Order: sequence, then C-alpha cells, then structure tokens
Amino acid sequence: MYLNGMIDFTKGVSARFLDYTTYDTMSDPSKAGIERPTTPGQVVLQKALIRQLEELGLEVTYGDESVVHGILRSNTPGAPAVGFMAHVDTADDVMGNGVKAICHDYKGGDIALPGGPVILTADNPDLEDYIGGTVITSDGTTLLGADDKAGVAIIMEAMAYLVAHPGLPHGDVEVFFTPDEETGAGMDRFPYHEQLSKVCYTLDGGEEGGIESECFNAATVTIKIHGVSTHLGSARGRLVNALKVASVITDALPHSESPEATDGHYGYYHVGAVNGTNVEASMEIYIRDFDSAGFDFRIKALQDLAHAVAQVYHASIDVDVHVSYRNMDAANAAHPECLETVRRAAARLGISVRDEIIRGGTDGARMAEKAGVPCPNLFTGGHNFHSLVEWVAVDAMSRSVNLVLGIVEEFAARR
Repeated sequence: MYLNGMIDFTKGVSARFLDYTTYDTMSDPSKAGIERPTTPGQVVLQKALIRQLEELGLEVTYGDESVVHGILRSNTPGAPAVGFMAHVDTADDVMGNGVKAICHDYKGGDIALPGGPVILTADNPDLEDYIGGTVITSDGTTLLGADDKAGVAIIMEAMAYLVAHPGLPHGDVEVFFTPDEETGAGMDRFPYHEQLSKVCYTLDGGEEGGIESECFNAATVTIKIHGVSTHLGSARGRLVNALKVASVITDALPHSESPEATDGHYGYYHVGAVNGTNVEASMEIYIRDFDSAGFDFRIKALQDLAHAVAQVYHASIDVDVHVSYRNMDAANAAHPECLETVRRAAARLGISVRDEIIRGGTDGARMAEKAGVPCPNLFTGGHNFHSLVEWVAVDAMSRSVNLVLGIVEEFAARR
C-alpha cells in the first residue's frame, strides 16, 4: 500500500491549474460538427499538455480526432489498465477567454471580485470548509475555467507523482484530454480503437466528495418554421407568421417542466434559441430526462406539438432531433466494481464521498454509450461553473489527486 495517508499536492496542482487558466480555450457551439476543435486555443493547450506528458515519459498520440492520449506503461504485470479523462475547453455562457485568476488566502466571509461580482457565503456555504486554505477565482470579468481545467491539473499532477515514484505499483494508466465537451462534440471522433482501459473516470465534477454515475439523456430538437409573407395591409387570410408559431410552441411547453422549475431526477424542456423573421424562423429546444422512456416520450411529444401548432397556423415546419448523450447509469451499474474501487480508495484515504447525479452530461456518458466502458465522474472542488462567480478550493483539488492515485493503487492490487 503506497499511500499511507493524505499527500499535500496543493502547491503543484494549483500551479498547474493557474497555468492552464492562461490559455484561451472557450469553445464555440456554432462551429460544432464543422470545425474540430471549434477554437484554436484548445489546440495550443493540448500541445502544451503533449509536451508535458512526453517530458514525464508517457507514450503520447494525437491525431485528427484532436484527443490527447497518453499512456504510462504498467510496472505491475497482470494489473488492469485504468483511464482518466478531462476536457480542455471552457464554456461560452459568459466570457471564457482572457481569464485572470486570483488566489485568495481565504479567511472567511464574502469574496468581492475586482470586476464587480461578489461570491456570497449565503449562496456558497461550502466556502467555510476552506477557511485557512486557498480559494481561486477569476477577477469577475470572466469565468474561471475550473470546468474543466481543474480536472486537467488533477490528472497531470497525479501522473507526475506516479512517474516520480517508479516503485509505486500500477497497471497501464491512460489519460485523455478532449476538446469541445461544452459543445457536446468532444467525443465525436474519440479514438476508441486505441483505448486500453475497460474502466475510465472523468475528472469533471464539482463540489468536493461528489461521485456521479448517472446523468441526463439529452437531445437538441431543431425546428425550422416556414411562414408566408405578404403585404401587411392585405395580410388577412394570407400572412403566416413564423415567429408567431414559434411563440405558441414556446408557450405551450409546460412551465413546470423547465430548468428553473425542476431539480433532482425531474427532466425538462428548455427553449435555448429562437431566431428569424415572420417568414422564416428557427428554434432550438433542449430535452433532458434521466429516464429513457420519459426521454423518448418528451421527444415525441415535442414533435407532435410542433406539427399540431404548425397545422393550426397553416405553417410548414421541419423537425430535426439530435441525441447528444444518454444516461451513463446502465454502463456504470453493469460494472459495480468501478464505483466500489472509488469508495475503497476514498475510505482508505479518509476522503468522504457521496453518490450524486449530474443534471447535465460528461464525455464519460458518451464513452459509456458508445463503448460500454463505465466512466463515473469524480469531483474537482469547483463551484458555480459557467458563471462569473466560479471558484475552486485548492485543498479539494489536492484531495482529488490523492483519490486518483488511490484508484490506481486499487487497480494494481487486482493483479
């Protein structure tokens, strides 16, 4: 047993994270499926990670799929391979480039950011767990990017420790750094044919202690509405207003089944975008549901609703459904040892963990669906993702590094 208690990784993991935040890697959903990665800054960071992995002595590949794949070869014959994955891009909900990270020697209380926002303890009760430690934020003009550069830093720090301690037993340890997770396209060309591990973990979670093995089923429904144009002075019986049709569809969706009205396992419909004119309009509606049958029901219900409204208003429409990812619960449940391993490692290290669900998705959900490889999501210590008041606790990142190493040790013990 090589981890005899918790190791302090705060200095190393925070230095890596702060470095990674300087790279402009905000992804662009409008280019998903067209360009890969959707923004050039992601490649710049990936190439930096390739250099760092090669300096550590890992075997590294990087092809047209734009996924960094590193392998630390086994020093323990018969030990199974294990993988760890994180994404390099950041979200575009608020500005994600030009990040100026700030380290706070946290002594308690609200955190006022130079750019104006205030991180309120009333809204962030977990802050008090890190009094006396370091909390990292942006300056308040951008998000921070802990989603998921904290995950990248955690994985890299763990790999550096394994390399620096060659006597520590491990099987093949794979790392994957993907692009464009925030657009849903990160796994579109993932190199499954190169993957060695039959169990993988994403480091893309939030609050300390969270282990997530279940996520939404997710789809984007695009509705194109074709109206009829005519002079407004003689429009009676002739004009078909595409925007009116879009507004009726929007209003007909159940208000109690929206993101702002649901939590837990409750699914929702969400109108993400409406664009166009009275002649041609388009809508993007997001469907989320943990239950597969409920997910399929929602898709059909929305299709039926759109066609019915179009018929009533004499418009023509096109409805396209794109399934982004599916609930990874089935693949994880089929391999209970993947979660049992995490719990054993956490218990031995004195890390308190709890089962949670993701009201969202990860690249691991795509891996579980496509390859049947269980891929639970582990905490990074980040909070308030995709916002100007995002923050991450360095102590939590350090404990996450310990958990990764503990998982590696558990796999080595299976030989």
